[in-house]
Amino acid sequence: MTSALQIYQSRITTADQAVTAIKSGMRVFMTGNCSVPQILLAALVQRAPEFTTPVEIAQLFTIGSADYVAPGLERYLRVNTLFTGANVRQAVNEGRADFTPCFLSEVPGLFRDGILPLDAALVHLSPPDEHGFCSFGIEVGLTKTAAESARMIIAEVNDRMPRTLGDSFIHVSKLTHIVPVSYPPLELHQGDGTEQEHRTAQFCASLIEDGSTLQMGIGGIPDAVLTLLGDRRDLGIHSEMFSDGVIDLVERGVINGARKTLHPGKIIAGFLMGSRRLYDFVHNNPMVELHPTEYINDPFRIAQNDRMVAINSAIEVDLTGQVCADSIGTRIYSGVGGQVDFVYGASRSKGGKPIIALPSTATVKGQPVSRIVAMLKPGAGVVTTRNHVHYVVTEHGIADLYGKSLRQRAQALINVAHPQFREELEKAAQKLH
Repeated sequence: MTSALQIYQSRITTADQAVTAIKSGMRVFMTGNCSVPQILLAALVQRAPEFTTPVEIAQLFTIGSADYVAPGLERYLRVNTLFTGANVRQAVNEGRADFTPCFLSEVPGLFRDGILPLDAALVHLSPPDEHGFCSFGIEVGLTKTAAESARMIIAEVNDRMPRTLGDSFIHVSKLTHIVPVSYPPLELHQGDGTEQEHRTAQFCASLIEDGSTLQMGIGGIPDAVLTLLGDRRDLGIHSEMFSDGVIDLVERGVINGARKTLHPGKIIAGFLMGSRRLYDFVHNNPMVELHPTEYINDPFRIAQNDRMVAINSAIEVDLTGQVCADSIGTRIYSGVGGQVDFVYGASRSKGGKPIIALPSTATVKGQPVSRIVAMLKPGAGVVTTRNHVHYVVTEHGIADLYGKSLRQRAQALINVAHPQFREELEKAAQKLH
């Protein structure tokens, strides 16, 4: 009987050799976030001019080099992103790359159900254990189902990738090509946050009770919220991702999952974005479980967590409560992501609280502009509808919109807008009746 080690060794190759299996016109999934397989991607870019028909790279948010979307390369490699990050944003808005909108919870189904069938998947794994199972490490959420749906799996196996637990494993027999590598996974460090973000975080934190289960993404406001929860008890995490800010609260016993009604005692997530400290924290840590996104982001599963608090961001909110979070007018900025999944899930949770948190202003060409607006910009994408929205929080307070009339909503949102813009918004509200 062939052992797992023999299978593993028989499939080892170089990155340059592995990408020769990718042919013109194929659709290739590439794992993203901080888990981008850098060696394989570089080899694919090097080979790109050989393709006579563009290879489509299906991806979501990626950190790191944008070489693969350099101007002119779209003749050989065409990115189709389901969430637009900073490194591909210009290419998308210039028409050199494509954007496909989709709820994060439904993205794996595009691959599994053959709506976006995959010829190959480029993945980034930890080394196999004694039974031949590799962990998907810091990116399980979208990658596991994509890999299982692809006809061919090309894997970087990295001895510096943490071994995360949960529904996070693949056996070496499923890997078509194996490229051993050794480099630190990409890191995303926390910033200090702005004064606006810290004041907004204070209002968000005031809504979080003992025993709550939290979802919060990356960014200044979520990071600041976590620093304000030191006096809470028995908090839990069920989130599409988490970062370094969780570690201190775990070490202080604040986050222990003791009152979670789903996966008690466990931190549940789909992927991780943070520093080496985070990656060391999750390595072989039985408190942390990573699962595929269709499980993590299922609104009906999210709702099984009592006192579910979901904190998500926005680009602008209009006076009726419509939330734009994916574009600035017609210009694609990010994507739907998991916002609606968690807003709806938290709203269906017993004692749950869905929160949209944003600074009241942005700076455009050196001038402040209000992010609470009379009407969304033409072409702006409504991510969270006015029917879904509950709390909108800025540094000026909390607007509770749920069950409120349009007139009541407008007044509540004007009250949390920047004072500089309130009179202008009131006049606009009157004109709109």
